[in-house]
Amino acid sequence: MRRLWGIFLALVLVMTLSVAGCSKGGPPSSEKKLKPEDLKIGYNPAPDPSKIPAKSKERTDTIILGMQAPQGKFNPAYVDSAYDDYVNSLIFEALGKVDKDGSVVPDVATWEIQDGGKTYVFRLNPEAKFADGTPITARDAEFYFYITLDPTYDGPVNMLSAKIVGAKEYHEDKEGKVKEIRGVQVLDEHTLRVEVEEPLAITINYLTVPLLPKHYYGKDFQKGDLSKVKELLSKPLGSGPYKLEKFVPDQEVRLVANENYWRKDKMPKMKTVIVKPTTQETNLQLLGAGDTDFEEGITVNRDNLEALLDYGFLDINLLLNNGFGYISVNHNNEILKDKRVRQALLYGLDRKAVVQGAFQGFAEVIDVPQTKVSWGYPDEAGLTHYDYNLDKAKQLLEEAGWKMGSDGYRYKDGKKLEFHYVASHPNPVNQVLVPLAKESYKTLGIDLVVDQLDFNAMIEKMNKGDYDLAFLAVGLGNDPDPYSLFHTNGARNKQMYHYSNPEVDKLIDEGRREFDKQKRKEIYNKLYKLLNEEVPILYVYQRYNLNTWNARLTGFDITPFYDFTNSLPQVHVKE
Repeated sequence: MRRLWGIFLALVLVMTLSVAGCSKGGPPSSEKKLKPEDLKIGYNPAPDPSKIPAKSKERTDTIILGMQAPQGKFNPAYVDSAYDDYVNSLIFEALGKVDKDGSVVPDVATWEIQDGGKTYVFRLNPEAKFADGTPITARDAEFYFYITLDPTYDGPVNMLSAKIVGAKEYHEDKEGKVKEIRGVQVLDEHTLRVEVEEPLAITINYLTVPLLPKHYYGKDFQKGDLSKVKELLSKPLGSGPYKLEKFVPDQEVRLVANENYWRKDKMPKMKTVIVKPTTQETNLQLLGAGDTDFEEGITVNRDNLEALLDYGFLDINLLLNNGFGYISVNHNNEILKDKRVRQALLYGLDRKAVVQGAFQGFAEVIDVPQTKVSWGYPDEAGLTHYDYNLDKAKQLLEEAGWKMGSDGYRYKDGKKLEFHYVASHPNPVNQVLVPLAKESYKTLGIDLVVDQLDFNAMIEKMNKGDYDLAFLAVGLGNDPDPYSLFHTNGARNKQMYHYSNPEVDKLIDEGRREFDKQKRKEIYNKLYKLLNEEVPILYVYQRYNLNTWNARLTGFDITPFYDFTNSLPQVHVKE
């Protein structure tokens, strides 16, 4: 599904650096100005569009997006950064997509659900074609399943979770004896049938896959060899409104309108879209100077909102984030498998101070890994609130057998209690969190060894398992199912946390099998209360999302489930 696979990175991982905001700045304020508390949830028009910089007015057919630098993984099957996923959303389309309210709706295909939820028949639009003019067929949709179920596939998509008939058999066959996925069948040029082993409430999320042209990515495709697919990561071909013209790592991604776009009534209104890498130190200043037109990565805090309002010419969209910030925990470290140690780490971190320091009141501490945007958010009655409490943290560490040594650190069986924390830099949350954590954990007898890295280097280190703790943030999907994050076989969990709990797995599986929404909510209420006790990761905050753009532009339509890329093709300069 368009925007679904990347959504967990949070998909993995927009929300990590979408908190990478900028310190206060901007021009001198005028005598009369709006204050941050005057802003409403949703769209807020610029208070003084007359201040639009002249240089931005000169760009009549170009929009410049400011964001964290994409990695260049421009393929939905391999994207592991939300910034790459933003680019992918403009290049690729899918069988289905997530709509403004979080529901799954048709994109390039419509579908019928048969056999009590075990059979899905997709009918592709016969008018659809790729950017090179080649018609889209059912073979292209089928091809995505063969990539993500290949025995050598090492991307973030866990297609086995869809429980497609024959998928496991095909995936586990490393000798090439199993040639086909029995449950994926092309019926004709524009019809694809997918059969699953059991009906799940979230099956449609898995099956509305992105469309990759087989004639381009799969020429001479052989099972067990995805090298040719990977060779084209920075040379994408899709069917979306834009196509890639240029990619210079850490400098620029340049997209141009797809002249062969098949939706003639939705042709892009801006000829060129440029992604310009920005950082905490540069994003606000570049936007204010007119060097960029749009930013999705400015931290929502009082200083930054005041600066944006002072500029005067910036529209502001403020929404409660469908995601949360947290500290990732590597459960391959035997020490961190002890629930008492994880709970002690949470009690020992002054999360209210972190939230206040980073967001100045525009975020709140959380104790469950779900957001209030979701219908699956649990009843808070009975939840443990891990308020800052060093005495409680010390008690838990003592119960876990960690005794204070003469050097001020705790030991157990001769081993020092220390953790390797990898911190993305620059990052305003880490700037507040790291010194607070080091001080508090030192008081508890824990040695926190911090390794500061740029974002991509941090993710690479985490993917290799070379860390104990790391701050991240995750954007959640349209469904409250947390399979990817906390199920033993979940893609994100297997990639970064390595957490396993049979009771958690059982509740997640029950929630996926139940179709009645109220019954699912009851199951998730039990699940999130268990995760509240288990603390598989250290919950920190839920914040607000901020998208802001030059008031010369109009056409953006954004909700917690529907990011800016969905409406970007229809954005244009105001007349």
